[in-house]
Amino acid sequence: MNETTLFETIAKRKSVRKYNMNPLPENLQQQIRDAAGELCPLNPDIKTDIHFLSEGAVKGLLTIKAPHYLLFFSEESPESLLNAGFMLQQMDLYLSSLELGTCWLGMAKPNKAFATVSPLPFVIALSVGTATEPVHRQHQTDFQRKPLPDMVTGSDHEALVESARLAPSATNSQPWQFQTTPDAIRVFRMKPGVMKAWLYDRLNQVDMGIVLCHLWLAAKAAAYQPSLLNEAGVDVPEGQLYVKTLKLEAVDPPVVNV
Repeated sequence: MNETTLFETIAKRKSVRKYNMNPLPENLQQQIRDAAGELCPLNPDIKTDIHFLSEGAVKGLLTIKAPHYLLFFSEESPESLLNAGFMLQQMDLYLSSLELGTCWLGMAKPNKAFATVSPLPFVIALSVGTATEPVHRQHQTDFQRKPLPDMVTGSDHEALVESARLAPSATNSQPWQFQTTPDAIRVFRMKPGVMKAWLYDRLNQVDMGIVLCHLWLAAKAAAYQPSLLNEAGVDVPEGQLYVKTLKLEAVDPPVVNV
């Protein structure tokens, strides 16, 4: 899985809700299964399991009919939802780079026949298939996103935060905020109210994993050595929750002996 290709796909990826119901060729299905085994975790200590399944694998409110689904399972931990978003967004971008349609299915659950494919708890799913609508956006203006000044404090790393701004989120809620400094980007989540917490808290934690994936890929593309860490003593703005800090270390140029 090429990280440069994943980064380049950020600027054109879109959610696809209409599919040709013919199954993908078996060699392509195997390619997808192989790619699912190559994902970089946010937290490698969390046990995860990804299954690429056929039509009928999921049920639930707002479930999209597709020929295939990726189901993500994970052991429970404080960062399991962040990790799920971070890892599955790599698959989302990878599949989009293959000209395949995908859509996050936040309300889906495995159908009874597929509920035992993993010993781990189910987290979230992606629909996958050949689209019967355009797979990619033609221009970045096609994204319906908040402007950067509404989500950023600081003037550093505008290009990196722009890639984060384009991330998908549950009902396009865009729950993220950023503080930038010359050597770091601190990431926060807007604290939901009582009703929104009941509806969106779990999904918005997955969303934050997605946005961390975009930041991480953008930092790598900009020739940084990025690391995502939990920073102590962060001054958290009112109404927000601290998520992670992306530390940015410039990659040293190669030494040339003369």
